[in-house]
Order: sequence, then C-alpha cells, then structure tokens
Amino acid sequence: AVHPLSALEKQAHDLQLSLLDRNFAERLDELDLLKEKRNLFWIPPKQGVRPDNAEGVLAGDSIYLAGNSLGLQPKSLESALSEELSAWRKYGVQGHFRGTNPWVSIDEIVEPHMSALVGAQPGEVAVMGTLTNNIHTLFVPFYKPTPSRHKILIEKAAFPSDWYIACSQLEVAGFDPKESLIMVAPEDGEHTLRAENILEAIRSHKDEIALVLLPGIQYQTGQVLPMKEITEVCHSFGIKIGFDLAHAVGNVVLQLHEWNVDFACWCSYKYLNSGPGGIGGLFIHSKYDKEPLTRFAGWWGHNSRTRFNMDQPFDAIPGAFGFRQSNPSVLTTVALSASLQIFGSVGMPELRKKSEKLTAYFEYLIDKRLSNMVRSITPREIESRGCQLSLLISDKSKNPKEIEEALFDRGIVCDVRGEVIRAAPTPLYNQFVDVYDFVQALVDLLA
Repeated sequence: AVHPLSALEKQAHDLQLSLLDRNFAERLDELDLLKEKRNLFWIPPKQGVRPDNAEGVLAGDSIYLAGNSLGLQPKSLESALSEELSAWRKYGVQGHFRGTNPWVSIDEIVEPHMSALVGAQPGEVAVMGTLTNNIHTLFVPFYKPTPSRHKILIEKAAFPSDWYIACSQLEVAGFDPKESLIMVAPEDGEHTLRAENILEAIRSHKDEIALVLLPGIQYQTGQVLPMKEITEVCHSFGIKIGFDLAHAVGNVVLQLHEWNVDFACWCSYKYLNSGPGGIGGLFIHSKYDKEPLTRFAGWWGHNSRTRFNMDQPFDAIPGAFGFRQSNPSVLTTVALSASLQIFGSVGMPELRKKSEKLTAYFEYLIDKRLSNMVRSITPREIESRGCQLSLLISDKSKNPKEIEEALFDRGIVCDVRGEVIRAAPTPLYNQFVDVYDFVQALVDLLA
C-alpha cells in the first residue's frame, strides 16, 4: 500500500502546489470523496467556543479537533429524538410495542452497525450501559482469581477508570492491589509502550496473571496497541484478555472476532458521536456461547419470548445479549443510531483511508513548521496510531493550558491532558484546512 504521505506528495506534484500552501489543503478538501459527510453534522460556531467574545470578532464554524473527547451532533438526531418523544406522548407505555421503533427491541436496530464497526459476528455485541459499568460487568465471567493466579495486568498510565476497575476488583476478591496489580510502562525517556515489553511482562508473570486489561488505543498518546498479538500471547498461557476500546471504536479498523479477543467494552460519545454520556457497548467472543458463564444477570438478558411471563429461573439469551441487565435508554440508543447510520453509509475502511491521509498531513505540517517548538509523542507508524496526534511543547515556559485558552480565543477546539495537547482530526467532519489552520495558529502562538 502507498504511504499516505507519498500519496500527498504525488498529489501536490500533480497539482503543482506545495504541501505547505493553504491552497493545497483547500484542493484536498475539494477532491475529498467524503466531503459531503461534514454537512451531516452540526459544527459548533466559533461564537460557541468563546461566547464571552463581546467584540463579536469570531464568526463562522469553529475548528473542532476534539472528537476524541466528544463527537459532534448529527443533524438527523433532533428529528429522530422527536419521533421517540412523540411516540411516548402518543402511546405512553404502549410505545414499547408500537411505533416505528418499538422500545422493547430498540437496541437491536443498532447492533448490526455496531458489530460491523468492531469486527464482530452476530450475537457477539450488546449495546448497553456505560463503559466503566460494562467492564465491571465482564469481570464477573472473565476474572476468576485463585490464590496462586489472581493478578491483573494493566498499563501504568491507564485511563483512571480502568485503574480504579482493576484495583477495586482485586480488593473485592480479597487481594491487595499493591501486590497483585502488574503495570507495564514506557521505557525511561519514552512516552509509548513497546510491544515487546508488554509481551515480556505477560510471559514473566504467566503463572500469576488471571486477566489482562489494556486499551485498544492509549488515550494520552494515541498509540494503537497490537491487539491481535497480545491476545495470542495471553491465550498461549491460558490468560483472559479484555480491551477498553473507548478511543479505538469508530477510529481504527477492528476485527475482534478474528483476533479471538475474549471481551471488549467501549463508550459511544467520542468517535461514534452519540452525545455526552451516550450508551456503551460490549463484545463477548462467540466461542463462549456454549459455556455456562457466570454473570450479574438482569431481566433484559432473559429469553425475550418469556421475559414478560415474570418466571424464574433465569434463561439467558445466547451470546452478548444475555449479559444485558436493564432495558436500554431509548433516547441514548436513538442518538447512537443516528450516527451509526452515517458510519454505515461509508464503512470503516474508507473512513480509515481518509483518516490516515489527514493525520499524515497533520504530522507533516508539524514536522516542517513546528519542529523546533512542538513534538508529537504519537507513533509515526500508520498502523500504530489512529487519527489523534499528541503534542508536547518544547519551550517549558509555555503553559499548555494557556495555549489551549488562546486557541479557544481563535475558535479552535482541542484539549489538554497534563502537558499534552491532544488534537484529533476526525474523517467524518474534519477538513484538511482545519489541520492547516490549527498548525498555523500554533505557529503564531509559539513563535
């Protein structure tokens, strides 16, 4: 495959333009096969980024590079929500069985799209709950500690919630996290994890580890972990492996079934654009369908044909649906559906193709225009990153939060975590000129 930077260089040559010219970014947007998808989303106005801008000098759309934190609202969402509110008003409780989308099966309308996004087979995905709760839920069948094999392996810089999950699960099982939590970290002076260090940690503790919990993409650095390889090594020692895909789903191509991953969980409000606090999702490999997995059961995981008979005992639906506990939130599920229909009209391979090109262009501009002022700690290898670049300011006298505020003043939205500026050009709604103008703003602010 042609490296996206090589493709950009050829385009610039053919157009007789420099990659460093804004005209080139404009031409890339004109030629973008997915450019019309941007019109399906509400782009926050600059005035919304800085509503206290009394002078009114900010006009037009913001440059929104924070889809890794909260995705944008699909324009179709308002009417979709209105339809369900109308059904509630018109039918009351009968809305569970009447209307365009009967609520009793509302989550089933999003399951096929979601399965396609994570590379799952039918029955392996359930749309339910929220990310942290879903990971706790899947610790029940997959974390089976014994006196000799009870340790959990995570990354040292894990997202706080994953850290809390691992520690609290150890404590509930009667173990001390100080002794039973194994953490892998980058080498001294490095920011990203080395795959060989993760695998060596698993091999070194193979007789002690009960479960490995890792991110598909590290939230701070944007690094994609080699999920297939890690899974293979875990399974070679009989270790269960689960992935937090908060920053991976809707960002990179996933093949969870093919990779033989035991379980995975994700939120939907980042790249999947389902809105703040949107409904989560989980994956359980179909190889477990015939195993009597323990679970925290709820009535929505019970056989749908007899659910309303209010009978006992629990009769689990096969697959991931059997892990549902309560009926899903209708409004958050409909919000997710509005976005997933857009994803379904494109497909992850095409989105990923544009994403690779967009981020390669971003990286090129950083290298050429900000090499002495900013450095990216995100891997340079295409297969080891998603759309996000994580930037460190070289001049330690410059405060990243102050830079973020100055970007807000210009109607530019990214976010800062610690010393890291995270910017994520998202292929569904970001343009090449967004990347160009963001880099130009950094040049102006850091010069």
